Formats: sequence, C-alpha cells, structure tokens
Amino acid sequence: MKKIVISTFAIAALFCTASCDTDFDTDVSSIAVTNGEADFSKYVALGNSLTSGYRDNALYIDGQMESFPSMLAQQMKMAGGGEFKQPLMSDNLGGIPAVGVGNKLVLGVNSAGALSPVPAQGTGATTLASIYGSGPYQNMGVPGAKSFHLLAPGYGSAAGLQTGTANPYFVRFASSATTSVLQDAMAQSPTFFSLWIGNNDVLGYATSGGDGSNPLTSEEMFTQAYTALVTTLTSNGAKGVVANIPDVTAIPFFTTVPYNPVPLDGASVTALNQQVFGPLKQILTAYGEGARFNLVKESQNPLLLKDESLKDYSVQITTALVGAGVPAQQAGLMGILYGQARHATSADLIPLATSSVIGTKPSSPYAQAPFDKYGATFPLEDKHVLTVTEKNEVLAATAKFNSVIKSMATSKGLAFVDANAKMIELSKSSGLQFDGVKYTSTFVTGGTFSLDGVHLTGRGYAVIANEFIRSINRQYKSTLPMVNVNKYAGVTFP
Repeated sequence: MKKIVISTFAIAALFCTASCDTDFDTDVSSIAVTNGEADFSKYVALGNSLTSGYRDNALYIDGQMESFPSMLAQQMKMAGGGEFKQPLMSDNLGGIPAVGVGNKLVLGVNSAGALSPVPAQGTGATTLASIYGSGPYQNMGVPGAKSFHLLAPGYGSAAGLQTGTANPYFVRFASSATTSVLQDAMAQSPTFFSLWIGNNDVLGYATSGGDGSNPLTSEEMFTQAYTALVTTLTSNGAKGVVANIPDVTAIPFFTTVPYNPVPLDGASVTALNQQVFGPLKQILTAYGEGARFNLVKESQNPLLLKDESLKDYSVQITTALVGAGVPAQQAGLMGILYGQARHATSADLIPLATSSVIGTKPSSPYAQAPFDKYGATFPLEDKHVLTVTEKNEVLAATAKFNSVIKSMATSKGLAFVDANAKMIELSKSSGLQFDGVKYTSTFVTGGTFSLDGVHLTGRGYAVIANEFIRSINRQYKSTLPMVNVNKYAGVTFP
C-alpha cells in the first residue's frame, strides 16, 4: 500500500532560505494608503471553499480567520474599508455532525507508524442552527458551491439538504430558506466585491476520477451563471475583482501519488508475467492493443486500472484463454477484470485518496486470489484514477471557463487575478520566494497547500491575497499594502 511519509529532510527544507529575497511585487508600505478609484466601505466576498478559508478538509475558525478575503478586508480598512464579518464555525475541528461533515485533518502517526494526515480527535460542535441574526456576513464563500449555486434560490434551505438542492454551510448564514447567495450579497449594497468561483465546476469531476457522479458544468451553463453574477454585482455601480480557475490537475491532490508505486518480489514477478500479463499482452497484440499491459519487474510498477474509454475485449480474452487451456471460470474472471484494463502511464493522475486503497482487497465478488489486490492484480475503478482522457476534458473545460471570466472582467472594467498563472509558478521546482522563504505546491512541505491536497494553508491564502491586492491596485490606482505571507500558518507538525 502506498503510504504518505514525510521525511525529516523534507521537513528541514521548509526552513531553508534562498538567495533571492522575494518574488512578489514591491510593497507599497512606504506610500500613503489610498483607495484610489475604488470604494471599499462595503466589501463582500463571494465564492466557494477557497473564499471561505476552508483547509485541511474542513472549515474551522483558525482557517476562516486566515481566509484571503479577511486579509483583504484588513488592508482595505486602511483605505476606508468597513466591517467584515465571517460566519465562523463553532470550533477548530470544523465538523457538522448533523449532516455527516467530518473534522479537519492533522499530521499524526498512522497505523503503519508513518507521519501522515489523520482525522483530528473529537466531535465538532457546529450545528445547522441559523446564525444570520448576528450577520449579515461579508464573507459569503460557501464550500462546495459551483458557479450556478450562487444564483440558486433555496440554497440555504435546511429542507433542501435531503434532496441535494441546499448546502449546509449556507444554511447556517442564509437570510431565509428561499434566498440565494447572490441575493444576500446584493442586499448589503456592496461598494466592492471579490468573486472567485468556478473551481468546483471542474474539481468535482476531477476528484471523483471522472466517473460521472459529479459531471463537469457545461460551457453554456457556466457562461450564463457567470454572466448573471457579474452583471448583477456591478448593477449598482460597484467595482470589484475576479479570479480565474487554477489548473486543478496540478494541485498536490493529483501530483503526490506516483503512477507506478507497486513493488513486487521475484516470485510474484515470475507468476504474474507467466499467468497474467504475458498472456494478456500476447492476446491483445493480435488486435493492436498489446501496449495496454506491461511485463512487471522487481521494482516500482505502474498501477493497473480500468479505462472505460477503451474497447472492451472481455470476450476475446476469455475465448483465447480457454483455448490455451485455462479453466473456464478463471478465464471468464480474467476477461471481466482485464477487458478494459491497462497499466497506468505517467500521463494518468492518481488522486491522493487512492493511496489508502492501493494493495488492499476490493469489496467485489470478482476479487479472488490472486486477482485481489487493488492496483496490482485488480484494476482500480474509474473513481480512483483521472485518466489522461479525463484530464484533458478537465483542462479543456477550465480553459473555456477562464475565457469567460477574463472576458467579463474586461467588459466590466474589473480587476482580474490570474490564479491559474500563480498555480503554474507554484508548481515549478523554483516556486516563489517571500522574505527568503521558499513556497511551492509540493504536498505538506511546500508550505502553500494544506493536508487535503486541494485547499491552501494560511500562507497559501496570503499568496493569493497578495495577487488580489496587486490586481486591485493596478486596476483602481489604489495603494493597498501587501500582506506578510510568512506571518500566517503553514502545515503544523506534531
């Protein structure tokens, strides 16, 4: 089984400094802080989990206090900004027991004795009881929200949780059971807004391995939703800043687990090559598909996966094996398992969550020895892998959505944040520097991504906050100062 192990060398790298001081634009701290052409007196932030401060697989108080809108609001106060309230959770565990929302992740020692993300101990105390009476709230980031959800009436209705038309986080701070996120935002008459939405329109499809349970938002639906959001937010003359969608396939959730983590001993190599992969390769070579399978070796081997985009050769495999003297029952089982199977390549992405099932026995009637080890002799199902075909679908959708976002920003004269470009920078080995500290997108040790591999740490959100500030200053001639990235929280080690 693949274990997530954090080495002492990697931990030490967190504290290393580089020769260059900072890769961010020069701070304006020596210049008088002004609002320029913007009015920050009523700032409202709309978005999803990335706006709410969600991190470590949960929404909890410390994370909310280090959300990027909270950082922006603090800088805006120096230039006439007003009060900025957030719908804080009840504690630092983040769970909502009533709807099965679990606690945050922390670094701990797992059952194998390795340092790894594990659920925090305890039970979260947050309930679905409305806290709107202490609002309204200016941070309107709703974890899990897609673009069109911000327009949906009843998205904060407790009754809608049963039918999947509502969101428990918005239930807590919605003004009524019939309102929408956008309606509650507009009711505050914002003078300035931030909108960072669209990530979940592609992320849900990607994290579910493109298995169809969480489809990509259509280009038409996204365009209609995003256009309506920006048109409404600017209808009363408010200015604002929008951000595009980062390449979700480049986040640690998809870049941490290698495509070839399967170790095999000599006896297993011989048996599998003779009885499984050798015959499969020979059979499919006759159909021009021999490259689907590798002969395994005594080292790291690619994961075995099911690829539904491939032609199904179940019948052909079964027939050929029976003809070669393999018992009919075993031949039929191999046909079922391997008819649409192949070995992974470096172009396939293995989700972080898949690491917990690699090498385990599947709960399937077809999991019979020796075909009973996930990823080695039993193909990983669609949900456990983002294939190269599915990855390209995600990238194509992201590009289309980002074109819509940039077009709307241009047409409305809004500040624009290229969050996708910032993700590309973080993904490079050189990363970014801030006051001598290096930041990358590497899982845990890179400093910017939290333990779920999807959401940012406090320092990661500070990196994003500075991108928003830079764009605001450029578009509206304001002089908001940058935030100090290093003063915010990274990953906490035990």
